[in-house]
Amino acid sequence: MTVSRGPAPPTGPNHTPGGAAAGPMGDPSDVLARLGRSWTWILGSAVATLVPGILVLVWPEGTLHVLAVVVGLYLLVIGVFRFVAAFAREGAGERLPELLLALLFVLAGVLCLRNPLQTIAALSVIVGVVWLVSGVLTLYTAIATKDLPHRGIVLGVAILGIVAGVVVLALPLESARALTRLVGVWLVLLGIAEAAVAFAWRNALHKGEHATAPHDPRPTV
Repeated sequence: MTVSRGPAPPTGPNHTPGGAAAGPMGDPSDVLARLGRSWTWILGSAVATLVPGILVLVWPEGTLHVLAVVVGLYLLVIGVFRFVAAFAREGAGERLPELLLALLFVLAGVLCLRNPLQTIAALSVIVGVVWLVSGVLTLYTAIATKDLPHRGIVLGVAILGIVAGVVVLALPLESARALTRLVGVWLVLLGIAEAAVAFAWRNALHKGEHATAPHDPRPTV
C-alpha cells in the first residue's frame, strides 16, 4: 500500500461524501485524481484485497494452479487501483513512483496468469518481489509525507510488506499449502489495514482537517 499527497479535505457545498470534489468532468486526469482521493476508492482496494485472501484461506486444498490464477487476478486489479491513485498525487515527479508500482503489479499479474502451472519457487519470487518493493516504497512515503493522520497504520503495513517479502524470498516454501497460507494471511491483514486507512481518511475529510490522502496500497500482494 502506498500513500499519495492530496489537497486539504474539501468542505462546503462542493464536497462529496466519498471525498472527491465536485467540478468539471472534462479533464480525464482531474476525474482520476478526484476518484483516487476518495476514501471509497481506498475501501474498494481493501475489499479487492480481502476477498482473494479469504478465498485462499477457506480453500487451502486448492492447487498451485488455482493460487497462481487468484494471485494474478488480484495483482491486475490492484494495478488498476494504483494507477488511478497515482493521479491523486501532486506533480509528475510524485506520480512516477506510483505509476511504476502499478506497472510492477500488472506485469507480475500477467506473469502469474501467463503460466499458472509454474513452480512454487517461481511464484514465490514473483510474490516476494512485489511485497518487498511495495513495502519499501510505502515505508519511504509514510516517513517522508508530512501531516499524515494515519502514519502509524501505513508504517505498520509497510513493515508487514517488507517482512512478508523477505520471508517469501529467503525461506524455501516446499508446498503449495504453505505458500497459500502465507499469501492468504497477508492479504487478509493488508485488507484490514487498508480498510482502517480508508475510514481514517474519511474521518479526516469529515472533520475538514488538512491531511494527505492515502492511496493503496496497496504495498503489496
